[in-house]
Amino acid sequence: MFRPCIDLHEGKVKQIVGGTLTGDPADLRTHFVAERPAGWFAGLYQRDGLRGGHVIQLGPGNESAAREALAAYPGGLQLGGGVNLDNASEWIDAGASHVIVTSWVFRDGRLDQTRLDALVGALGKSRLVLDLSCRRRGSDYFVVTDRWQKLTELVVNAATLDRLARQCDEFLVHAVEVEGLGRGIDEELVARLAERSPLPTTYAGGARSLADLETVTRLGRGRIDLTIGAALDLFGGTGVRYADVVEFNRRESAR
Repeated sequence: MFRPCIDLHEGKVKQIVGGTLTGDPADLRTHFVAERPAGWFAGLYQRDGLRGGHVIQLGPGNESAAREALAAYPGGLQLGGGVNLDNASEWIDAGASHVIVTSWVFRDGRLDQTRLDALVGALGKSRLVLDLSCRRRGSDYFVVTDRWQKLTELVVNAATLDRLARQCDEFLVHAVEVEGLGRGIDEELVARLAERSPLPTTYAGGARSLADLETVTRLGRGRIDLTIGAALDLFGGTGVRYADVVEFNRRESAR
């Protein structure tokens, strides 16, 4: 199934090449900047019955736009970016179905179990999505944090997924090395997630055609959903029509 996204940077909906958001403006590579506000995209997703999409704040200056999107589609979108124990419940109150957390539950390259326990205690696992976006090193995939700039020691494998599944409702996994490039998905990562994840998981990164959506559905055995960003005509792309992914979801739901 297709899951939509609203990526926010400096208060605007954008599509950015993964890994180029380093803090140095000279490194940033942007594919698309929307003229329409975040609330317009959220309203579109609500109209078309697309649930479980994510609103991601890429750095500061996005809170107003994020709140606008959540208000336009209450209960239909997840919120990530800058989430911590102090503000997580505020985002749920603002209309997010779940909060997405990654960097805050890591310190010094390791998962901080105390922080994760505190967050689950405050929200409950049913409101939490863990972002396990990753880079490949050798034969393994390692979680990356802090705008995908810091490589952690946590390997995305069956043991990790089984353990973390006890403390969240879903996983979100960006394949950072192909994110935003539109050169094809990381099929190996999708297959591993399908085999090893005990929870619903959304994969993002590299999708460039409707065939990629079909491939993820096949490899994922119906357990892995796909987010399409830069290739989507909604974000200035030419590889995938938004109308086609909406129709794809309708067909899959009818089966």
